[in-house]
Amino acid sequence: MEIEIITPSSQLYCGQATQVNVPGSSGSFEILENHAPIIATLQHGTIVLLDTTGKKHTFEIPGGVVEQSQNKILILVD
Repeated sequence: MEIEIITPSSQLYCGQATQVNVPGSSGSFEILENHAPIIATLQHGTIVLLDTTGKKHTFEIPGGVVEQSQNKILILVD
């Protein structure tokens, strides 16, 4: 899956991932390949993603929005 995590001032991550866990406003959830399309708000918490080499990346965020469609994930961070 392609993933991009951006803030108003910078790009935190851009690349491929096999799994992404995000802090949804109603609770954390995981996005895997071929996940149904979704748009959701995010609360303060940690984004955890595994890249295609198995390396774990973590990003502490204050909140934001995630959109996933056709194996492309865009996370806009406040």
